[in-house]
Amino acid sequence: MDARLNYFGNALGAKVLKHINSANKVVADSALPHATQELVKIRASQINGCGFCTDMHTKDATHAGETAQRLNLVAAWREATVFTDAERAALELAEQGSRIADAAGGVTDEAWANAAKHFDEEQLAALVGLIAVINAYNRINVIIQQPAGNYQPGQFG
Repeated sequence: MDARLNYFGNALGAKVLKHINSANKVVADSALPHATQELVKIRASQINGCGFCTDMHTKDATHAGETAQRLNLVAAWREATVFTDAERAALELAEQGSRIADAAGGVTDEAWANAAKHFDEEQLAALVGLIAVINAYNRINVIIQQPAGNYQPGQFG
């Protein structure tokens, strides 16, 4: 299976990705816990049906020491007891922020207030940026049908 477009090798696509990657670096270097970042990226990628990003972020999380149990339960986080309250708040925000069209009014005040109980303003800004960035990556990969399964941890730097 090949992607519809070599977005990574396309001059314009490469420019777009350069800016998205810069935004991602800002979030990655923030005070938002790395484990939370990976969980959010995985959940948004699952919701959006992005195999490439789901493959990448589960492998990166595993490489960083995340357990198979937690990774296997990300899609069912509401019923799982293996996530902290802060991680659960971030996963809820990620779900609502990824499913904007599914909910009239977007992210609920309750989801926002719950996230604000667990994260300071810098971390909230990072979380919002992360949700936006992973959704952008997901959309690019889904539109071009970027194949999944061959990612190696650290492949992009």
